Formats: sequence, C-alpha cells, structure tokens
Amino acid sequence: MISKIKIEKYQGFLYFVSVIVGILIGATYPEFSNSFEIILWPVLAFLLYITFSQIPISHIPKAYIDYKFITAALTGNFVLIPILVAILINLVGSDDIVLKLGIALVLLVPCTDWFITFSHLGKGDTKYAVALAPIILFAQFLFLPIFIYLMFGKSLTFDIAQGKLIVIFVWFIAIPLFTAFITQKLAERHKFWKNSLNFLEWLPVPLLTIIVFIIFSSQFQTIIASQNIFDILVTVFLLFLIISIFFAKFLTKIFKLPTEQGRVLAFSFGTRNSFVVLPIALALPEQYQTAVVVVAFQPLIELVGMLIYIKIIPNKIFKMKEIIVEK
Repeated sequence: MISKIKIEKYQGFLYFVSVIVGILIGATYPEFSNSFEIILWPVLAFLLYITFSQIPISHIPKAYIDYKFITAALTGNFVLIPILVAILINLVGSDDIVLKLGIALVLLVPCTDWFITFSHLGKGDTKYAVALAPIILFAQFLFLPIFIYLMFGKSLTFDIAQGKLIVIFVWFIAIPLFTAFITQKLAERHKFWKNSLNFLEWLPVPLLTIIVFIIFSSQFQTIIASQNIFDILVTVFLLFLIISIFFAKFLTKIFKLPTEQGRVLAFSFGTRNSFVVLPIALALPEQYQTAVVVVAFQPLIELVGMLIYIKIIPNKIFKMKEIIVEK
C-alpha cells in the first residue's frame, strides 16, 4: 500500500515529470496552455488551505516549551539567512532586479509544512518541527516586507505593493489561514472534521504537481525568455543549501541543542515556502513576471537538496554521539 511518507519521499520525481510535461504542452499548444491559469488560482488557494490546516495554528503556546530551540530557529531563519540572501543577490553579478527580487522572495520565507516530513525522514525530532511551524509562519508574514524594503528600497517595495497584492493576501493567505484554524477547532470536537484533516494530508503533493505543471505550461514563453538565468539560479540555490547546513551546525553548538533538534534546524533552514510566496509573485506587475519562474524553479533544486540532506544530515553532519557504558 502506498503511504503518505512514500509519496512525499518521491515527490521530486513527480514534480520533474510535471515540469517536462508542462513545457511540452506549453510549447506545442500555447493557446490551450494559457487557459490553465484559470485553474491555477483555485488550486493554489486550496493547496494553501491544506498547508495551513496541517500546521497546529490553534496550539501556538505549546511551541514555547523549549525556548533555546525556538530562539535558535528564529535566529537562523530571520537573522542569518536574510544576511545570506542579501549577500547572494549581490553576488549574482547581474543588473536584473527582477531576478534578484525572485531569489529574495523565495529564500526569505522558511517552509512551514514539508520540512516536517523531511525532518522525520532525516531522523530529526519531529515534535519540535511541528511546534516551530506556526511560529515561523506568522513571523515570515511580519518580516518579509521589512526585508524586501531593506534590500530593494522604497520604490520597488511600493511597486510590489501595488495592484492585486492586497487582494491576493486576503484570498490566498488570510482566508485559507482563518479557514484552516476553524477546521482544526472543528476537528477537536467532531470525528468528521478530524477524518477530513487526515484525508487532506494526502493532497499537497498531487496539488503541487498540478500547480507546477500549470506554471511551466502557461509560463512557457517567459521561461524561454529567461533560460539564461537558470545556471545562476542553480548556483545560488545550491550555495544556499550548503551554507544553511553550516548555520544549523553553528547554532546547534552555540545553543547547545540535542542532535535531533540540530537536524530539525538544518531542514528548517534548507527548505523554503515557495508556494506561499507564489501568489505574491503571480500578483506582481507584468514587468516582474520573471520572478514567477524563479519562485517555481526553486523547489526543484530544493527537493534534490533534500534527498541529499536526508542522507548526510543524520549520517554525516549530525551524527549521534556514541555513549560508552563502562562495565
């Protein structure tokens, strides 16, 4: 029987296939593929609702049990990583402000869902990943506009804030978040809603596969026009994954955290919330549409990185210390 963990473990293959099929459809039937964008918005909204419903939003106070771990995670995600992102976008060596914006958008927001799965696969202490998720979810909404302002200045921040961005935030962040909170509360009292939440756990990977297909088919012309940036993106995203491990190791040592918590830090720092940022990128003015390609491309590199992470994090980087018992 196919398990949820197995589906998530091989999700990278599904996304790769959806990219290839999407590009082929976009190249062969451009007019037909453009109509897919109508489907994209409701699917994306539903995916975000499911994502938020899997985060223990209604139990945030429980996340403060281990203040050292929470402090280390917040320090890495909202101090060290923003500094790293600022350095990376300045090392890109390109005057393409849209490219830099796309990189910043996707790398500044830590993941709140599948990093829990990868923490489990990488032998981290999953309960700390679950506890951390709602905190970093709300923290990223608070800090993202501040970071964008500090990195790109007032004029670009104003451009981003124009248009449909407020509407996008309401429909794709606020409403799914509130609905997920209500669903969780209902699940505490009614078996039907509890079973519904359990069923929803299976849907993120299939839905994200559909979203990746739609983006790479409907945005085919933008992708072709942007193909010269993919080598830059691969380099930047790989550097990010490598340096994130060092951040996790450093903070684990500084805060004297257990090995299992250090593993969770590594997966939290290495994974990003790409499809939470995606509606923001899609709502940008037309001249910023390359940012959509950047945001959509990042999880493909990330998933390859996670396959390596789940091997080296527990076996090389955060090995358990052997305890010698004297007879």
